Amino acid sequence: MSSDPSTERARQAAKIAGKPEEYKVCEGCDSIVARRAAMCPNCHGYRFNEEAQAVIEQAQLLGTRERTSVVSEDLL
Repeated sequence: MSSDPSTERARQAAKIAGKPEEYKVCEGCDSIVARRAAMCPNCHGYRFNEEAQAVIEQAQLLGTRERTSVVSEDLL
């Protein structure tokens, strides 16, 4: 049984907001990526906002809305 996508997004957002120091926000597409990433896997941008408050706010925003970005799994 698969989980509801909106519930999964909210769960992931809460995880990110709980440890914002492990993430950063891409300034190209507003995706949240792991702090260790050198380039955004979605838009290939390389400028990031690493401020904890920015990560928390973006996680809360993304956790309350439907996914709109295209990821590699969508192209299979």
